[in-house]
Amino acid sequence: MSASTQKITFTGSQGDELAARLDLPPGPPAAIALFAHCFTCGKDIAAASRVSAGLVAEGFGVLRFDFTGLGSSQGEFANTNFTSNVDDLVAAADMLRDDHQAPRLLIGHSLGGAAVLAAAARIPEVAAVATIAAPSDPAHVADVFTPDAMARIEEDGEAEVDLAGRSFRIRRQLLDDIGRQNLDACLAGLDAALLVMHSPIDTLVDIDHARRIYEGARHPKSFVSLDGADHLLTDRADSAYAARVLAAWAARYVPEVQADAGPEGAEGEVVVEEAGTGGLSQTVAAGRHVLAADEPPGIGDDTGPTPYDLLLAGLGACTSMTLRLYARRKDLPLDHVRVTLSHERTHSDDCADPDDAPCRIERITRSIELTGDLDDDQRSRLLAIADRCPVHRTLEADLRVTTELVGAGDS
Repeated sequence: MSASTQKITFTGSQGDELAARLDLPPGPPAAIALFAHCFTCGKDIAAASRVSAGLVAEGFGVLRFDFTGLGSSQGEFANTNFTSNVDDLVAAADMLRDDHQAPRLLIGHSLGGAAVLAAAARIPEVAAVATIAAPSDPAHVADVFTPDAMARIEEDGEAEVDLAGRSFRIRRQLLDDIGRQNLDACLAGLDAALLVMHSPIDTLVDIDHARRIYEGARHPKSFVSLDGADHLLTDRADSAYAARVLAAWAARYVPEVQADAGPEGAEGEVVVEEAGTGGLSQTVAAGRHVLAADEPPGIGDDTGPTPYDLLLAGLGACTSMTLRLYARRKDLPLDHVRVTLSHERTHSDDCADPDDAPCRIERITRSIELTGDLDDDQRSRLLAIADRCPVHRTLEADLRVTTELVGAGDS
């Protein structure tokens, strides 16, 4: 079983049918997150889809939808404003409550971050709220309009405005509505944990907005710097990092996710599956523990250790554990163990080959640092014990890997 997406519609605050995607993990979601996208964006913007994929890998279901008049949703964008966006969020939460389960986590990107702060009090099941590059005042949206566009809106009551290469009809009622908003009361009364994520180099929404949001809220609250990221998290590594941090943080306040996150395998079994980001990133589940694997930039997105890194980690961990157990059993004064490993492929000219091709040799170099008041004999004994660690023995044994195909097509 793999992650999946359901295309659904629901009725928005103005009576229009809104298009949504419900991204689901392989099994029943431990909890549902509701994602609000940025101003004039849509549910399929890269930041939304990648953050959603990261949360799904941690056991969340994630609903993302197009606000009224945007993307595949019905309605006229010119008739919408910040208040209607908040009302759309509440309508989405009502639909989830009726048809699936009420959202426990709200996530908002840019203006969507301000919207989830305003909507949180109207969704009683919410335990945690996260904002990404959010303004502390919805009126900040007016800064994206040129002085000429603002003058035309004020004079004529509406105007066609070019935003990021697309044309939108903006009416004065939008400016009037955002001018009436005040998030201070929403922040002061927020009855949920808050995570503020923001880049210090965001040129569209200055990081000072993050400071004001953080200072206005009560504890528990946290701040995470998205160092080096742009406003839209266009770099895949930035959105993947945001998703991992967000999921780890939310698990503290949505404990059902911590218990059920990831594709859990049976005892002694490891399950690896694609993380769903569109790259090479993988989710690794060892029992109830969830890890990540990837390849370096240029091949992958560097969201986790490489497969060979994980192989070395397994040998290193087993080595250190074996030494600790032996020292404990023999009452040796071993204070600390540090194991450094590297992997390389070399060729030897000494082995016979019918085609006169050099033989490839896989080599792991393992350096062990032992701290403590140990004499030379004790150090020698510990070095010998290192070669008896179970993973070491497995790697040097006559290892066979048996592969079988399971799933679709089985009789």
